[in-house]
Formats: sequence, C-alpha cells, structure tokens
Amino acid sequence: MHPNALSFLAKSTVRSADLEHRRKINFNIGKYNAVVPKGKEQFTQLPAAREWAKVKKWDALENLDRYLEEFEKKITARGAKVCWAADTTEAQAIIGEICKEKNCKTLVKSKSMVTEEIHLNDFLTSQGIESVETDLGEYIQQLDGEAPYHIVTPAMHKSKEDVAKLFAQKLGTPIGLSPEELTLVARKKLREKYREAEVGVSGANFILPDIGGIALTENEGNGRLSCSWPKTHVVVVGIEKVIPSVHDLPLFWPLLSTFGTGQQVTVYNTIISGPRQAGETDGPEEMVVILLDNGRTHLLANPKSREALYCIRCGACLNACPVYKNIGGHAYEATYSGPIGSVITPYLQGMDEYKHLPNASSLCGNCTEVCPVRINLHELLLDNRHEAVVQGHSDLAERLAWKAWKTASLNRPLMNAGNGKLKNWVVNKIFKGWTTHRDNLQFSAKTFNQLWKEKNA
Repeated sequence: MHPNALSFLAKSTVRSADLEHRRKINFNIGKYNAVVPKGKEQFTQLPAAREWAKVKKWDALENLDRYLEEFEKKITARGAKVCWAADTTEAQAIIGEICKEKNCKTLVKSKSMVTEEIHLNDFLTSQGIESVETDLGEYIQQLDGEAPYHIVTPAMHKSKEDVAKLFAQKLGTPIGLSPEELTLVARKKLREKYREAEVGVSGANFILPDIGGIALTENEGNGRLSCSWPKTHVVVVGIEKVIPSVHDLPLFWPLLSTFGTGQQVTVYNTIISGPRQAGETDGPEEMVVILLDNGRTHLLANPKSREALYCIRCGACLNACPVYKNIGGHAYEATYSGPIGSVITPYLQGMDEYKHLPNASSLCGNCTEVCPVRINLHELLLDNRHEAVVQGHSDLAERLAWKAWKTASLNRPLMNAGNGKLKNWVVNKIFKGWTTHRDNLQFSAKTFNQLWKEKNA
C-alpha cells in the first residue's frame, strides 16, 4: 500500500473517533444546512438554473483554448500581463521573479485554493518574503500552522474558544475574547500588512473572456484590498475557471453564494479587467495573470473525468459527504478534500499516489445531488477506481480477489453452494483486505435463487 494511503487510513481512523471534532464540524455544517434552503428560494426554477449552468461550463471547457486566447488578448489590451504556467514550479518561478523585481518583502494574499495548490506560502517563506493570509479563516489557519480544512470555510473545525486560545498564544490577546473582538484584532493586524505590502495576490472565481476580466466573490473585502492597495496585483487562476461571458455572472454568482454559504449573493462581488487606467484614482500599477494548468489538461483529456472541471468550488459536496463529516478535511492530505477532491486529486497529483481517495466514499450520491452544476461526482469516483485498475495501480492480491469474486458471482452452482456461514468464513477470513476497515459481510443462509425455486417448486 502506498505511504499516502497508509497515512490517510491512520489519520482518518483517529479523526473519526474524535467525538469533539465531530461535534464541531456537525455544528458548523448544521448552520450551513439551516440557511441554504433559504438561499435557494431566490430561484424560481432551481433545477433549470443548475442545468443551464452545467451547459455553460460544458461550453467553456469544450472551447477552452479559444476562450483563454480571447481572455489573454483582451486583458492584455488593457495593460495586464498574462503568463501561462504548466505546473507548480513554473507558477512559483513567475511569482518569485515578480517579487524579486519589485524588491518585495511583504505580500498579502486573499483566499485562494489554487495558491494553496502551488504551496505559495512555503515558497515565499523560502525566499525570505512574508506572505500574509488576509481572509479571516485563512489567517487563523496560518497562525496555527495548518492548511485550510475546507474549500470555503478554512477553519470550520475550530470553535470560537479554539480561536480565542490561538490568538492569545500567537498574538498576546487576553483570554476569552468574543468573535467580534477577535475579528477586530485581526482587522487591525491585517490593515498594517496591506500598507506594507509591495505585492498582492488573489485567485479568481471566474475568468471572463468576452471582456478580458476576472470575477472575485467574497464576504470580507480583503480580496479588494489585496488587489488594489499594493502596487502590483498577481492573479493565480486555474484554466478551468472560464465561463463564456460576463452576462453569465447573474447565474453563477447566486449559485455559488447559495450553495457555498446560503446567501443570495455574497457581500463583495468584483470584476477586475486590468491595472489602474488613465484617469483612475486607485488600483494597482501592474497586473499579472498566471493561468495555471498543473494537471488540469489530464482531466480535460479524459472524456469522462472532464466533467469535474465544471466545479465552481462552492464546497457543497463536502458539507453533504458522510465521509468528510467524519474524517474532516486534513485527513485527505490534499489541497482539495471531500468528493470533488477525491475525483480531481488523482489527476492533479498522480493516480498511484492518490488512488485511495476515490475509495473513501460510500457512493451514496449525495454529493451529486447537491452540486450546483450537477457534476456526476459519485459516477466519477467509480470511474477513478476503474481508471486506477486500467493504469495498473492495483496489486496482485487485489486483482486475484476480484477475479475470484467475479468467477463465483457468474457461476450459479458456486453461488448456491454451501450455506451462509461457509461463505461468510471464505470472504471474511480469507479475503481479509475487505474487512480490515469494514464490517464483516454477512451472507444469508440461502440465495434468492434458491428461495425462488423453493417457493415455485
């Protein structure tokens, strides 16, 4: 078994038995579940809206090359620079060169999963640059030396008491501050960093090729400050974030906010189409957009898995997943956790290293049910399992076990032979790999075929 799989099993075993962790995450997901139905009320035809969004993402991915070239042409015409990064190393090198050119000592960063993907904070630290997370949840996680726990709510697994204790330890605040007081402390600290920073980094929720812009959605205003206060604004965005037109935002922004946080629309929604223009009073002097591949074309090349690139990073599938709710986000040891992470991570980081993640699913289909763009996540999880076998990432014992199971299942005399106790012994004692992390299989004394024959004899 691969070391990543062993680590996953160890961490998930510990976390699933942690009742306090389960209480915290279920409390926070419960709050989410309470408000999402209210957010959905803004749609008169929600199924039609979800289907239309899926069609729009299908169009974007089927014509991705044309849309990306159109985006580059139009945003470049407004003074921005576009760089294409094939992988993490290239993206880090581009940002490192920008920081070197600007003599950057402090960098502020708004919430961005793609910068987590390229391990930007660790890279900047190695270059002697202070990288500061400005989203409150991300800031909490950075203070605690942890990766984000959730795509949308990075510190979901922490209670207000946990955060108060962390601030007291790291920032010297009094013990027992309220959430409001803690927020004011973070606000004061971060305001200083905005003034100091030479470079600001953001992600992008959507790429708008028809106007040459990016769209950002947030609730704290830190994204706007990170984009506009430093003299240089760097955008790091995955190439799959394209939607065909700015006119699609009235569909995608409400879908993202409703399924992400239960809001009708988030507090701050911004379109950025270049650096400060002539006659404008604010904004960065320079803007660089890094279009990141980093394995996305592997997904794009697979006609079945391509659908995973429709994801708008709302986090709904994580909140719905019974596995995620028991083991938490950190057990996955990947940038993207939950069902969507289990689908895309093997393509982004290697099937052999992460083929265990698609098996961390009950295949209940709840993730597919809640996805705002109707990605067939449970089917893609099954397809990943199949792909791992096709690529030769299954061991001999596993192949022999499934061969024996298939042979027996297709042979009626074998299926009817013996009794339930004998079958239970064969499966649970000989094929131990199945029951190591599962309950024992329990066969009935007689098969349906036998019962049917007896009934109709």
